[in-house]
Amino acid sequence: MKRIFILFFILISTIAYSQTRIINYKAEIQDTDEEKYPGATVLIGNVKMTHEGIVLTSQQALFYREKNFFKAIGKVVIKQGDTITQTSDYTDYDANSKQALSWGNVVLKDPTMTLTTDTLHFDRLNQKLYYQNYATIKDETNTLKSKIGNYYLENKKFTATSRVTVVNPEHHLESDHLDYYTESGYTYLYGPSTITNLENKNRIYCEKGFYNTKTDVSHFVKKAKIFLKERTIEGDSLYYDKNKGFASATNNIQVIDTLENFITKGNYAELFELKDSLFIVKKAVAITIVDKDSMFVHGDTLLVTGKPEQRIVRTYHNVKIFKSDLQGKCDSIHTDQQTGLTKMFKNPVIWSDQNQITGDTIHLVSNVETEKLDSLKVLNNSFIISKDSISDDNFNQIKGRNMFGKFENNKLRTLLVKGNAESVYFNRNEKTQVLETITKEISSNIEFTLSDGQIETIKYLKQSDGNTYPPSKLPDDVRVLKGFIWREEEQPKKMEDIFIIDDIKLPLNNEEEDNKKPLNDLNKALEKKKGKKPKKSDIKNKKQ
Repeated sequence: MKRIFILFFILISTIAYSQTRIINYKAEIQDTDEEKYPGATVLIGNVKMTHEGIVLTSQQALFYREKNFFKAIGKVVIKQGDTITQTSDYTDYDANSKQALSWGNVVLKDPTMTLTTDTLHFDRLNQKLYYQNYATIKDETNTLKSKIGNYYLENKKFTATSRVTVVNPEHHLESDHLDYYTESGYTYLYGPSTITNLENKNRIYCEKGFYNTKTDVSHFVKKAKIFLKERTIEGDSLYYDKNKGFASATNNIQVIDTLENFITKGNYAELFELKDSLFIVKKAVAITIVDKDSMFVHGDTLLVTGKPEQRIVRTYHNVKIFKSDLQGKCDSIHTDQQTGLTKMFKNPVIWSDQNQITGDTIHLVSNVETEKLDSLKVLNNSFIISKDSISDDNFNQIKGRNMFGKFENNKLRTLLVKGNAESVYFNRNEKTQVLETITKEISSNIEFTLSDGQIETIKYLKQSDGNTYPPSKLPDDVRVLKGFIWREEEQPKKMEDIFIIDDIKLPLNNEEEDNKKPLNDLNKALEKKKGKKPKKSDIKNKKQ
């Protein structure tokens, strides 16, 4: 009894399976022509074929019953459910494998797109369409063209390879390989790809990324570049919102200002295109091409604002400068590219050749046409120091209220010290280089010239007061001027040094020392009296 049941179940399953594979058809004329079409039923006039949810109509057809194969000829229309309609001149349909091959003016439509091509394969088992000799796909937003491609009906996805373009009224995309979703407009790029803005000709290049064709938001993660009107942005990862004019980049960033010969680098950046501003952090560095040489400026934060002809560059905190013949350090820098003026703030120092120059504020002025350094201003507490040419223990020094310098061929040539000028100079024999005397001078103004970083001449513009000492009788308080600080350890000797953060605490300036002096004297008096460190309450009562 059990065997009979199993045989009956197998028989029923076989019959049901066979029925699902049967092609149903009808036509105005049915005939056979074994000589011309062996094994085929010839169908003519209003031919209609149905098979498992598909309806095919045509003018003529050949049905091969043994092979379960249908050849439709002339004005072929295929419908699958209520969503897919395809027209063509010819279609071959294999009912066993559920594969259709259509050719000649093929047009396929579903609710999201229209596909046109010359030859189209329809894999009904996997609900996949594919072509190998160019096709055009149009949806409500874009027109996609490619040489080779697959379309997956269930998730409305195109995988297009070889000579792919996606075009809409605003953008033109070219790629070697992409996935495109017709409902959402999402595009995933997997090969060399370029997106061009047809309005302003801005371009984006990448080799892997995401692009939303409806919102113009994109994210690229391999060899990404954005080519804007005046800037080129590169980075390991780029995000761009075209409508907001906002771009952000991460790791190995390079922003090239094509109009100003100006490059900025870092590991995180934000660009606000509509506001003409650029923000860079994490090893941020600005590079300016100066007379075939490069000036590198590094800081914790780099901010570039303004249109190209009015661009301002601000660098904040732990700022260092490196150029082959000029180095510098300060807390912050402000550069106006229109005027060529660079301002250095808070404990600024620059090294030009063998000279160290310090002051409360330092201004560097460049010629905007030649891009060469033109002049120098050191405001308040100006101080220039250079090592003696022979001894590391001796330093030529000039200080004053303000200092004004002039560059020739990017080298400091003349300096004018104005107000309360003082100098200490170690005089050596020109031939033997033996130290002969040391001169200490005080004057209102001093002017001097330099050659290859060494003081060449000194001119005291007003009556001076000074002394000259032999080396053996030089007083200790004459050897260095008040406020002397030799900062050679902070000098970046090579470009890579600009990223080193110095753990150096500079002494207070004169004004801060003067303000703190009464409290220091009070502390010392209390300590001497009590033999121990005073309490804060004692200091407070003493002040009162």
